[in-house]
Amino acid sequence: MLQPEEPLPVPHARRIGVYGGSFDPIHLGHLVIAEEARDALGLDQVLFVPAARQPFKEEVVATPHQRLAMVRLACEDHPAFLPEPFEVERPPPSYTITTLEFLAQRYGATATFWFILGVDAALALPRWHRFSEITRLTRFALMLRPGYPHTPQLLAHHLPAEVIKTARLIEGPQLSISSRDLRQRISTGRSVRYQVPEPVRHYIETYQLYRDASQVKGEPDHD
Repeated sequence: MLQPEEPLPVPHARRIGVYGGSFDPIHLGHLVIAEEARDALGLDQVLFVPAARQPFKEEVVATPHQRLAMVRLACEDHPAFLPEPFEVERPPPSYTITTLEFLAQRYGATATFWFILGVDAALALPRWHRFSEITRLTRFALMLRPGYPHTPQLLAHHLPAEVIKTARLIEGPQLSISSRDLRQRISTGRSVRYQVPEPVRHYIETYQLYRDASQVKGEPDHD
């Protein structure tokens, strides 16, 4: 008697976090945010996407490939953290919609994307290039930041409905570390030990990054 065929395995619907930024340099605040999102949302992977040049920010200091190298070093001891070089390897500026289209093609229709960003950055979402298309490709993991709306009801008054309907508000350790402050510290000879991963600190020292005080610029946030 013939045995019934075993059902084919259903492909795992991967849950992928997408975390973009200048990462100039990447620091422990970035890693805490990524880990909090991974844990809260059950993400299979978090992709760190260093931008070649962000449309809303001033020029960064380290080169795109230096920042990518630091991201790789920061991710090397976490199996779910992966550097994604797409934006560094294509001509700038870096548009989120282009990256999401690329990732959707790579990972296929079964993947669910969660775009990780602070609630302060989320307030500017309607100004992003092809914003309405972004909302069709990803959900939003919104990290709480001091001084910004911190309940779904308050956020609903500040964010578009397309964002609110898929967003998850995530609480976690709010480390007051910023890339700008780290560049300031390095330029004045102060220590950044315990604020950046040790391999990243060694990389900065090896290549003498951020030593010029005139290079200290950028927003005072997790950039």
